[in-house]
Amino acid sequence: MDDHRPHTGRRRNEHVRQAILDGSLRLLASAQGSPVTVEAIAREAGVGKQTIYRWWPSKGAVLLEALTDRAEEAAPSPDTGSLHGDLRAVIAATFSGAQDPSTAPALHTLVREAARDPHLAELMQAFTSTRRAALREVLARGRERGELPAGCDLDLMVDQVYGVFWYRFLLGHAPLTEEIADRLTDSLITPVGTCDPADA
Repeated sequence: MDDHRPHTGRRRNEHVRQAILDGSLRLLASAQGSPVTVEAIAREAGVGKQTIYRWWPSKGAVLLEALTDRAEEAAPSPDTGSLHGDLRAVIAATFSGAQDPSTAPALHTLVREAARDPHLAELMQAFTSTRRAALREVLARGRERGELPAGCDLDLMVDQVYGVFWYRFLLGHAPLTEEIADRLTDSLITPVGTCDPADA
């Protein structure tokens, strides 16, 4: 576990920042479960270790920012004009993005290290909260258009999506496929369980 160091908040060079984030994901993709250190990330990115510690308090913070950037690229908030289209796009992008060879090792590492690192656990909670909020916005937009009954529990619907995702991603007992994204989308839009029948 890395020591957490205060960073100066000095303005970051975007090219160098991206090199560090990309380098950290490349290392994790090829590490095959071996620890990745700040020193290794610095070498991979062609920067000094102190450059990393000026901008991030820990290795976990570097990895989390890399994943956040990747998640925003892979799973944007779409607006197709229909709840089904928006929801299906978010779920499918979440499933496929997390399984990318450069992303999956980083996400597994962060979950594992967050279990014993309270600081990283807080950062992970912020990351997952952001993703949850984006999905909830899609559902709320559909409810406003009348595509969901007013009594739907949006937070429970978000839990269902990420419950399936994390359970399958972490345990690996079943795949996260396009077909599963379709079936999960259909099951959520059908007003059973998460919606009050009186409001249907």
